[in-house]
Amino acid sequence: MADSLPRHQPHRVSGGLLDPRQLLASFPDAVRKLDPRLMVRNPVMFVVEVGALLTTLSALKDPGVFPWVIAAWLWLTTVFANLSEAVAEGRGKAQAETLRRARTHTTARRLTDWRPGAEAPPEEEVAAAELQLGDHVVVEAGQIIPGDGDVVEGVASVDESAITGESAPVIRESGGDRSAVTGGTKVLSDRIVVKITSKPGETFIDRMIALVEGAARQKTPNEIALNILLASLTIVFMIAVITLQPFAIYAKAEQSIVILVALVVALIPTTIGALLSAIGIAGMDRLVQRNVLAMSGRAVEAAGDVNTLLLDKTGTITLGNRQAAEFLPVQGVEADELADAAQLSSLADETPEGRSVVVLAKWRHALRARGEGELEGAEFVPFTAQTRMSGVDVDGRSIRKGAAGAVTGWVTDRGGRPGDEVHDITERISQSGGTPLVVAVDDADGARVLGVIHLKDVVKEGIRERFDELRRMGIKTVMITGDNPLTAKAIAEEAGVDDFLAEATPEDKMALIKREQAGGKLVAMTGDGTNDAPALAQADVGVAMNTGTSAAKEAGNMVDLDSNPTKLIEIVEIGKQLLITRGALTTFSIANDVAKYFAIIPAMFAVAHPGLDRLNIMKLHSPTSAISSAIIFNALIIVALIPLALRGVRYRPSSAAALLSRNIWLYGLGGLVLPFVGIKLIDLAVQFVPGLH
Repeated sequence: MADSLPRHQPHRVSGGLLDPRQLLASFPDAVRKLDPRLMVRNPVMFVVEVGALLTTLSALKDPGVFPWVIAAWLWLTTVFANLSEAVAEGRGKAQAETLRRARTHTTARRLTDWRPGAEAPPEEEVAAAELQLGDHVVVEAGQIIPGDGDVVEGVASVDESAITGESAPVIRESGGDRSAVTGGTKVLSDRIVVKITSKPGETFIDRMIALVEGAARQKTPNEIALNILLASLTIVFMIAVITLQPFAIYAKAEQSIVILVALVVALIPTTIGALLSAIGIAGMDRLVQRNVLAMSGRAVEAAGDVNTLLLDKTGTITLGNRQAAEFLPVQGVEADELADAAQLSSLADETPEGRSVVVLAKWRHALRARGEGELEGAEFVPFTAQTRMSGVDVDGRSIRKGAAGAVTGWVTDRGGRPGDEVHDITERISQSGGTPLVVAVDDADGARVLGVIHLKDVVKEGIRERFDELRRMGIKTVMITGDNPLTAKAIAEEAGVDDFLAEATPEDKMALIKREQAGGKLVAMTGDGTNDAPALAQADVGVAMNTGTSAAKEAGNMVDLDSNPTKLIEIVEIGKQLLITRGALTTFSIANDVAKYFAIIPAMFAVAHPGLDRLNIMKLHSPTSAISSAIIFNALIIVALIPLALRGVRYRPSSAAALLSRNIWLYGLGGLVLPFVGIKLIDLAVQFVPGLH
C-alpha cells in the first residue's frame, strides 16, 4: 500500500564512515581551520595548538628528534580534531551543491494576472530566484517547480526524490492537506498553478543548503555546558602542570617546555574536545539523511528527552479522508446488488469518499468501474449541501446515496418505507465512530432502501506498532482531533494511542501542551494544518509535515519531508544518540587520561628519583619513548573515534540507569584499558627510532 508506514531507511554514506578518500578531501579544510580565530572557539584544542606552537619554537631553539616528534604529533592532534569536524561538514557538501544548482538553474513561468478559473492568463519567463511572495507560476509535466508554494489550481504527480530521496511520486492538488509543494521538485504529469509562499533566500532548499553545510548550526545548551566543563578541566590541569614545575626544580628534576606541554595535552580531555563539534554536526546530518529538516540544534537535543507526543488525527494517524470500508445490505437484498447501486450512484461523485465507494465495489465485488459515458441515457444527480444526496437515473431506476436522514426522507416521499433495520445499522456505525451513507432505489418494485455504506477513518498501516515502540521508549502518545468523542475513542483504540483529546480547538491544544510542560515534561507535536500552528510553536519539538500548510511549516522547528508522522521515532532516537554519544565519549576521554598519566609522570621523574620507576607499570622503554607514545596515541585515537562520532552510539530503549551503567562499563572501562594497550604497542615501535630510545 502506498500509505503504509515501513521503517524509513536512511541514506548511507558511500565508502564507509572512515573512507580514506573522504579524509583526504576534508584534509585541506582541516588545515584551514588551524586559524587561531577559529580554534579559540574550542578551548581544549586551542590549548593544544598553543602547545604545538611552543613545542615547535623549542625544537627550533634546541633541535633534536624528541622535540620534533612531539611538535609534529601535537600539530597532527589539532589537525585531526579539525578533521573530525571537516568530515562531518563535508558529508553534506555534495548534496548542497546539487540543491544549489537546482535553485540557480531553474526558470519560472510567472502568471502576471492569474485569477481562479481564468483561461490562459498572460505569463512571463523569469529566473526562480526572482520570484516574490504571492506570485503565481504555472508548472507542467517535465518542468521543475521553481519555489515553495501551495497548489491553487489543478492536480499533478510530482517527483520529490531530489528533496526527500524517495523514488515514488506523490500527488499534489489544490485544496486540502496535499497542496504544499517544494521548490526543486519535478512535475511528472498534468498541469498545476502554484502560489509562491516563501521569500527569496528563505526557501526549503536555502535552509537545507545552510543546514548541510553547517553554516546555520548553533551550539545547543547541552553542548555549551559541556564546552564549559571541558574548558574548566583544561584550566585546572594547566594550573596543576604550571605549579608542578617549581616542585620539579626543588626536587632537582626540572622539566623542559616540551615535556610540560606533553603532560598538559595528555591530561586535558582532548578526545572529547576534538570530537564534540563533529558529534553535534553529525546529529543534524543524520536528520537530513532521514529527510527531516531541523531549524535548530536545540530541537534535536530536546527530542532526546521528549516525554509526551501529541499527534493530529487527520492526515497524521489516519489517511486524511474517510473511505468506504464495507457494504451492509438490509434483509432481502444481496450484497452485490447494494454494491452495484452504490457504485452507480458514485460515478459522478469526485470526492475522495465517492471514489472510495467505486474502488470498494471493484475490489470486494469485482465490479468494473464504469465511465459516465458508458451509461447511455443516464442522468447524474450531483451532491449538494441542500439535498445531501447524489445519485443517478438510468434504465428506469432512480438510485440515491447520501446522509441517512436525507435518503430515508427521499424513500418516504416516494411512498416507500425505510424500515427499522436501517436505523439500527446507521446507529451502530455512528457509535463506532464511522459515518453511514444510505443507498436507496426507486424502480418497478417501488422505493426502498438497499443498505448502508460504512465510511470510516482509515488508520495508517503499521502505525499501531510504531506507537508500541514509542511506549517502550517511555513516551506518552496523545491524539488530538476536532471529531466528536465517539469517533475519537474508536480511532484512538484502533491506532493504539495512550490518550486522546476530542473536539479540540487550537486553544485546547495549546492548553494541553502548557499543562504537560508545567509538569516538567518535554512535549513533541506533529501536525500539518494551519490550526496546528500555535501548538507546533509552543511545543519543545514541533514536527510539521511537508504536505501541510505553510503556516504549520513556519511554526514548527522541524519539517518532515516524507510527511510520515511516526518519523518522530527516528527523531527521538537521533536526539538520544546525540546525548548518549557525548556522554560515552566524555567518559572515554576522561578514563583514557589515566593511562597517559602512568606513562608520562614516571618518565618525568624516574631519572632523578629511580623509586618512581615502580609507577611505570607498562614497562615502557625510556622516558622519551613513553612520552612520545602517549602523545602519538592521543592523536591517533581521535581519528579512530571519528566514525563513532559521526554514526553515534546505538540507542536501545532502556532506563537512564541502565544507559549510565552501560556507558561506564563499555566506554569507561574501554577508555581505561585501550590506552594501556595502545601506548605499549606504540612504545614497542618507537623505541627503534634514533633519539627516542
